[in-house]
Amino acid sequence: MTSTVPTAVHDEQVPEAAKPITMFGPDFPYAYDDYLAHPAGLGSIPAHEHGTEVAVVGGGLSGIVAAYELMKMGLKPVVYEADRLGGRLRTARFDGCDDLTAEMGAMRFPPCSTAFQHYIDMVGLETRPFPNPLAPDTPSTVVDLKGESHYARTLDDLPEVYHQVMDAWNACLEDGARFSEMQRAIRERDVPAIRALWADLVEKLDNQTFYGFLCDSPAFKSFRHREIFGQVGFGTGGWDTDFPNSILEILRVVYTGADDDHRGIVGGSEQLPLRLWEDEPAKLVYWAPGTSLKSLHDGEPRPAVTRLHRTAGNRITVTDASGDIRSYKAVVFTAQSWMLLSKIACDDELFPIDHWTAIERTHYMESSKLFVPVDRPFWLDKDEETGRDVMSMTLTDRMTRGTYLLDDGPDRPAVICLSYTWCDDSLKWLPLSANERMEVMLKSLGEIYPKVDIRKHIIGNPVTISWENEPYFMGAFKANLPGHYRYQRRLFTHFMQDRLPADKRGIFLAGDDISWTAGWAEGAVQTALNAVWGVMHHLGGETDPTNPGPGDVYEEIAPVELPED
Repeated sequence: MTSTVPTAVHDEQVPEAAKPITMFGPDFPYAYDDYLAHPAGLGSIPAHEHGTEVAVVGGGLSGIVAAYELMKMGLKPVVYEADRLGGRLRTARFDGCDDLTAEMGAMRFPPCSTAFQHYIDMVGLETRPFPNPLAPDTPSTVVDLKGESHYARTLDDLPEVYHQVMDAWNACLEDGARFSEMQRAIRERDVPAIRALWADLVEKLDNQTFYGFLCDSPAFKSFRHREIFGQVGFGTGGWDTDFPNSILEILRVVYTGADDDHRGIVGGSEQLPLRLWEDEPAKLVYWAPGTSLKSLHDGEPRPAVTRLHRTAGNRITVTDASGDIRSYKAVVFTAQSWMLLSKIACDDELFPIDHWTAIERTHYMESSKLFVPVDRPFWLDKDEETGRDVMSMTLTDRMTRGTYLLDDGPDRPAVICLSYTWCDDSLKWLPLSANERMEVMLKSLGEIYPKVDIRKHIIGNPVTISWENEPYFMGAFKANLPGHYRYQRRLFTHFMQDRLPADKRGIFLAGDDISWTAGWAEGAVQTALNAVWGVMHHLGGETDPTNPGPGDVYEEIAPVELPED
């Protein structure tokens, strides 16, 4: 997801000295960044639990963060991974072009992701601006709709109708969602104000689609404006694919600035979980200096989990693909929740029935990408007649939808993300091979750039992914439909287990699809930290009084609870 035009007006009104927007709420306004930065650490467990094994199912970012922090407390995480470490922080390389990378999953991150940024800084990774449409570091953008292309370096270069769409979206947010009030409260970390505003909006808007929200706004009475907004308004590849989703999902993104000022990780996002896997924390309880997750696992995680069930003593017993069976006092489950319905044999007793219902109702978005390596960033060449870049970051209603141009300098090989699509647009690609996809994309781009021979610059085979076809993911990320708020609340709050029956405790859900901000790495980190607190509490541990964890302050900031009768 990325921003093009609609939120610029609001940001221009913010004084330079204002506090930054962060992903602080609105559903659960807890300062995870402060929790991580506090010198007292995340908490401690009783000495008699030191060395206790805790299963962590899934080696994506959430699983690795959870395992890393549990290890620092003196527990022994046992990570199970069905595929490869990193999850949807997946960086691919091209055969014969080892210096070039393609981000198959997460590829850009907003600065508001402050807990995520904590780990980027901790392991010493470098970031740089990502070339989103009309971003300051993007040389140029082409918006191509209904066969007509518009070349732009800034928003001012686009026709008046795009400014009208921007103004309509800003008015829609103000009138229907009290945008400025909420952003001000989030900047100031004003918890009472956030909770009051959000409680009112959740009650009013839980049953509303994104598209319905637009239609209800007088500012968007024009179908033409809604159509343009859906195709290029504030998302790559067109946010019309998000129109059936709950408007609450969209508000979480725009309130917190998650769609603004994106940066990419130099060398690939997969480096973050891999570096955490190998990192040797300076502050460790129980374990000898030099201990890492990798050393605790003799280099490799355990294989895929095939069965989860409860056994005597309220333990969770895990069977993996090798046939190995182990029992644990606590398990953190970070894989996508549909795995519990299909790939893993589970006892019904693992969760209360209402949680099973929420898991079954989870709605996932499809997504596909295709990348090709090229000999150089030829798109920076100038057209002799117009003086413009011969090719630009491209948003279109053609099959490619979003095309991104990625380079490390003028004299080096580069990468084109020929297409980045969602939902129905992604499904259109599903039966096609990588080369078949490339041919359709080159045809579409050839219609936009008839003077440019992209093919002659391609130096290797394309790489592609359709996340809905990945057997351990079955989709890109969760996106709530209208009426799903109650389901989401059950899953997010699952780490608070004191009110659960004793025979339903001990397994903790985490991962970005459990978070309120699915599709953002920040949500993966936040839910991992919730699960770490849950495990610590379950094993009799506690936080330092000067650094209360998310469970310690839960009652003051708990998500809105809508009636179910």
